[in-house]
Amino acid sequence: MKRIRLLFLALVLSISFSSQSNSNSIPFSFADLAERLMPSVVNISTTQTVVTNTNPFPFQFPPGSPLEDMFKEFGTPQERKSSALGSGFIIDEKGIVITNNHVIKDAEDIVVRVNGDKEYKAKVLGADPLMDIAVLKLETDEKFKPVAFGNSDKARIGDWVIAIGNPFGLGGTVTAGIISARNRSIGLSRYEDFIQTDASINSGNSGGPLFDMEGNVIGINTAILGRNGSIGIGFSIPSNSAKIVIDQLIEFGETKRGWLGVRIQDVTKEIAEIEQLEEARGALVASVAENSPSYKAGIKAGDIILEFNGVKINLMKELPAIVAKTQVGKKVKVKIWRNKKEIIKNVILGRLETSDDFKISEKKEPTQKQNKEIQSLKITVRLLNKEDIKSRKLPNQTTGLVVMKIENDSPLKNTTLNINDIIVEAQKKKIRSIDDLSQITEKVLNSNQKTILFAIYNNQNQRRYIGVKLY
Repeated sequence: MKRIRLLFLALVLSISFSSQSNSNSIPFSFADLAERLMPSVVNISTTQTVVTNTNPFPFQFPPGSPLEDMFKEFGTPQERKSSALGSGFIIDEKGIVITNNHVIKDAEDIVVRVNGDKEYKAKVLGADPLMDIAVLKLETDEKFKPVAFGNSDKARIGDWVIAIGNPFGLGGTVTAGIISARNRSIGLSRYEDFIQTDASINSGNSGGPLFDMEGNVIGINTAILGRNGSIGIGFSIPSNSAKIVIDQLIEFGETKRGWLGVRIQDVTKEIAEIEQLEEARGALVASVAENSPSYKAGIKAGDIILEFNGVKINLMKELPAIVAKTQVGKKVKVKIWRNKKEIIKNVILGRLETSDDFKISEKKEPTQKQNKEIQSLKITVRLLNKEDIKSRKLPNQTTGLVVMKIENDSPLKNTTLNINDIIVEAQKKKIRSIDDLSQITEKVLNSNQKTILFAIYNNQNQRRYIGVKLY
């Protein structure tokens, strides 16, 4: 009887061990998962025009020579087409595609290939350089097979993942690996909390998805280490962080990040000792921007932020990401360390993109000056920029398009609209991008009325309305 009991116990333990071992074992095959996900992963190709001046002389001037600038204007401008490749994935049956911002940046044409054969033109709904994310919309009424986002916070080091993308333009490539590390920062962008993986990721994989074993997107592949291709270290933007930005880009066409208005630095062991803080943690406030949310709440230089909105701050780099994810206008409790004791401050968050701290707008100026034709109106426009607003003394929050060219067969040719006028509204809707005007125009053309109402600033900087019949 005793022997039977021992055999029974051994059998139970064996079954239990076998079950546990199988649950964590290497998958027998990724084929079923890959087959299910492949139709939702797309290949992206872009083109842009690059203008260069050719040297008319049979010799080169020494670098930095004043003669180099003097004779530069005698060069012959030449245009050439530059192309780039990347990956993306569909998150909505209507053809909403996610990719990296650097994949489509400055692109004049974006072509998306779905399922390896069908190609569609795409337009940019919104892009975020700070997290390197872009949202595209395929220009078609067809329905597509989307994939869903997973919970990246539950992804653990050692979990199996697969990456699908367009490495070296080969398309439809599946690689597998594990999550090698979490919370990586490699100095590429302002907000970094990368998932590191050893799944092979190469040039052209940018913007493609990183899937868990349930087929959910837990990351957006964005970077690799190694000039000549994959060396087993790739990085992905976690889906939980990405989804907040993606939802804003879809809804608003731009991001709306929370803003505290403080410059911060690491809390070293020496600083913690001086401040009689038990451990070196938190974010030391180096300075506070005047009239910022922190300034109004009474936060001062020298304070150490220990907790934000109930979240403990261990490392300085954690705070900007947490603040950015928080809703603009929300009232939050900020726990600080001042004069060797904890204090609570109530802060109403501002918006980063409208603050003086937001420097990315200055970096975007060169792309804003690029001209683009709106074919439905047969006019060429460019985005209004800060220099225009300042020189023409327009209201600071003015957005719109500067008219650069009007074709002879344009419906706007014989109206009061002139070159250098600024289109600020169409159909009573603010114009923030070239796509805004294109979309409104297409909608009017597809209607019975076919009349569009523009609000403009003319060359005398007077605000006027123009009604135009399209044809």
